[in-house]
Amino acid sequence: MSEQDALLATKLHVPRPQPGFVPRPRLVEALGEGLARGLVVVCAPAGFGKTALLADWAGSGRRPVAWLSLDTADNDPARFWRHVVAALDGACPGIGERAGPLLGPPPSSFDGLVTALINELDARPGDDQVLLVLDDYHLIDAQPVHAALTFLLEHLPAGLRLVLTSRSDPPLPLARLRARGQLAELRAGELRFTSDEAAALLREAAGSGLPGAAVAALAARTEGWAAGLQLAALSLRGQADPARFVAAFSGSHRYILDYLTGEVLEQQPEPVRGFLLETSVLETRAAAGAGTRVPAGNLGAGAAVRRAVRCGHRPHRWPGDAGAGGAGRLVPGAAG
Repeated sequence: MSEQDALLATKLHVPRPQPGFVPRPRLVEALGEGLARGLVVVCAPAGFGKTALLADWAGSGRRPVAWLSLDTADNDPARFWRHVVAALDGACPGIGERAGPLLGPPPSSFDGLVTALINELDARPGDDQVLLVLDDYHLIDAQPVHAALTFLLEHLPAGLRLVLTSRSDPPLPLARLRARGQLAELRAGELRFTSDEAAALLREAAGSGLPGAAVAALAARTEGWAAGLQLAALSLRGQADPARFVAAFSGSHRYILDYLTGEVLEQQPEPVRGFLLETSVLETRAAAGAGTRVPAGNLGAGAAVRRAVRCGHRPHRWPGDAGAGGAGRLVPGAAG
């Protein structure tokens, strides 16, 4: 077997819950209701708990789950579908044996393979639907993958439901599916932690002795951003004066800067990073204009920035950071 043909088994495992995970029944219920539509898209910027939510939901349900954690190497269509077939075979034994031979040698189009998968799943006895979860779909930019997945969605069998997580809207026919009632969506607004959920997360991580005022302040300051809450909770451990720490906690905290640099800034294409660098000196900037007006010589950033804004990626300052009156936030996906 060549390196290209090798399967990475851990990509097919449903992630385990991390210490301090807080169940969110309201979102689990929304995901369950969304399955009736065929495609569920969970779209929000980094750190909103998309993967953790889906893993909890997938592990607690009765339906068979085919999970695939995507990476940039999956832009190779043959590798992508090889792992999809393996994931489906784990949930529905026998699919891989029948569909696998269609994977090699790589065809010019994968419609034949997808047609075989559709027919196999449509012929399955019983009422159980298989959940195919594609996590981190924003890492896929290969048009052949998008085209084959669109073909699957246009001919979705009754025995399959598709769930995608992404940091931006996937280039699939979402508008058409939405108009047909075949799309359910969870976005940053729904994924934000409520005050009760934020209190549970903070006290689970930082201890039950955390004052209510500190909990309320951090919940408001992070605007329910899961990563911000988690990083704040980690920083709170061992603090002799939690109130003083909370008052000083901002987007300039080392943990927040490290996270945003590694998970947000470094993941952007070079044109977008250049655009962000050139506009970062501004005190304020209209979010609506971010996707339409770009600095001269950096026009390539326009389309990517527009996609990011549509999904909620808008830079803001935290309260207390530099700026008139201390207003603003630095929370991915914060409302403008």
